[in-house]
Amino acid sequence: TEVGIHSTEHILSVATSQVDLIETIQGLNNDPAVHGILVQLPLPKHIDEKAVIEAIHPDKDVDGFHPINVGGLVAGTATLKPCTPYGCMLLLKSIYPDLSGKLAVVVGRSNIVGKPMASMLLQADCSVITVHSRSQNIEQLCSQADIIIAAVGRPKMINADWVKRGATVIDVGINVVDIDGKRKLVGDVDFNDIEPLVHAITPVPGGVGPMTIACLMKNTLTAASNQVLNK
Repeated sequence: TEVGIHSTEHILSVATSQVDLIETIQGLNNDPAVHGILVQLPLPKHIDEKAVIEAIHPDKDVDGFHPINVGGLVAGTATLKPCTPYGCMLLLKSIYPDLSGKLAVVVGRSNIVGKPMASMLLQADCSVITVHSRSQNIEQLCSQADIIIAAVGRPKMINADWVKRGATVIDVGINVVDIDGKRKLVGDVDFNDIEPLVHAITPVPGGVGPMTIACLMKNTLTAASNQVLNK
C-alpha cells in the first residue's frame, strides 16, 4: 500500500491439492487486474514445487523463478530477476560502480540465490567461482576473493580466516540459533569476527532482507508496466 501496489492474499489449507493450487494460479494468470503472482515457498511435501512455479505466467512471475525468466537471466535478457540476488547486485554496485575484473566467490548453488547470483556477477564482468558442499579448499578460494556472497544456510560458517583484508562480504544466510537461551537470527558469516577486516559487509538481519523486498516491489512495477505496454 505504501508504494501504491494493491496486494491480495490467498491463504490455502496445508491440505490443498496441487490441482487446486494450480487452478488458483491459472485464475490469477487470466485476471488482467493482477500484474504479479508470488507463491510462498516452501510448499507442502505433496505438491511439486517445479510444476507450481511453471504454472505462473512468466510475465507475472515477480519472483523470477519461471524457467523462461531463468533462461532470460542466463542470456542477459531477463526483465524479472530473482529478488535476492538482484538486491545483492544493487548493494554491490552502490559500493563498486564498476565490478569488472573482480573475483567473486559465491558460497552455495541454490536455484533461488547461488545460481542466479553467479549469472548476474558474470554479466557484470566479474570472475566467478561457485563453491558448494562437494567443493574442495573452500576456505582457500574465499580467501582470494574481492567479493564473497554467502548463501549456504550454515550459521557463522565464514570467519576471518576465510576473508582477505579489504574484501566485500554479502551475507544472504538467515539462521535461527540459541544464544544464552534466546533464539536469534544470524547469518552464514561471523559478522563480529570479519567486520574489522573488510571494506563492506551486510548484517543479519537488516542487510539483504530489505533489499529482497524492495526488488520484489521493483519487479512488480516492471511486470505491470510491461503488461500495460504490451496490451
